[in-house]
Amino acid sequence: MSSETFYTWEMESMQIGSESSPLTLRDVIDRHGGEIWYEREKAAHRAFFRFVLPVATPEAEQVVEERHVTGRPEYYDFDLFKFEDKSIDLDRKLSELTYTVFDTETTGLEPSNGDEIIQVGAARIVNNRLLRQETFNQIVDPEIPLKPESIPIHGITEDMVRGQPNIDVVLPAFHEFCEDTVLIAHNAAFDMRFLQLKEERTGIRFTQPVLDTLLLSAVVHPNQESHKLDVILERLGIAIGTRHNALEDALATGEVFLKLVKLLEDKGIVTVRQALEAAEKTYFARVKY
Repeated sequence: MSSETFYTWEMESMQIGSESSPLTLRDVIDRHGGEIWYEREKAAHRAFFRFVLPVATPEAEQVVEERHVTGRPEYYDFDLFKFEDKSIDLDRKLSELTYTVFDTETTGLEPSNGDEIIQVGAARIVNNRLLRQETFNQIVDPEIPLKPESIPIHGITEDMVRGQPNIDVVLPAFHEFCEDTVLIAHNAAFDMRFLQLKEERTGIRFTQPVLDTLLLSAVVHPNQESHKLDVILERLGIAIGTRHNALEDALATGEVFLKLVKLLEDKGIVTVRQALEAAEKTYFARVKY
C-alpha cells in the first residue's frame, strides 16, 4: 500500500452498507479527538496504519445525559419564514451553500421576560462539510445575576461570566462571523428571539434565511413523537461525546443537519427554498396541534 492510497482512503466519503456517508475517515477521527497515521517498515517490507482513539468516560456522559434529558420546550415566538436578505439563492442545492450553525446558552427560557444570552457558539458548514476549525465561541456577561437553578443546566457560573464582553460587543462579532451564510439552529425560534430582542440596543439584525433542524427532522420523520436534539442524534446514529456548552451543541446540530440533507434529498427536497417550504408546513401543523 502506498502513502498516496492511504491519503485517498482518508479523505474519501465512507460507505455504510449500500449508502454513502457525507463523512470521511478523517472526519470521524477528528470528531472523536483521535489520530490516524501511515507507517512503513522498510526492513520487513510492510506498510500499515494506526488508529488512536480516546477512552470513553461514562461518568462525564452521565452528567451530560442528565443535563440534556428534558431539553428546551419547542418555541414558536418568532417567525422563521419571513426574512429580508434576498442575496442568497434559495434555489441552490442544500449541499452547495455555506451555513453558520449556532446555539446559545441563556439565563432562562423566557427571552421576553428578561432572560439574557450568556454564551454564543457557532461553526461553519461549507460544501457539505462541518468545519470544526472555523468556530465562534464566546461567553457573554448578561449584566444580571445568574439564576442558581439554571447553572446546573448550562454549566456557566458567575465567575465565568465576570469580565467577559457584554452583548453589545459579542453580537456584532457574531453577526460578522455569519455574514452571507444561511443560519442553522435547533429549535431556532428560541435562539432567534433572543437575537431579535437585542436589535434596538445593538443595531444588529440577522436577516438571512434560517433552517431549523427540529422542523427538518419533523419533515423527514413526521411520525416520530420527539424531535429533541438528543433523540435525533440517537435516531440518526450520530455518536456525540460530552456536550457542555453552546459550541458543542452547535457542532452536534451541524452533524444532524448534514444527515438530514441526505434524507431530505431522498424525499425530493434538494434546495433551500424547498426545505423552507416543507419546514413551514410542518411548523404550522405543529402550532395548530
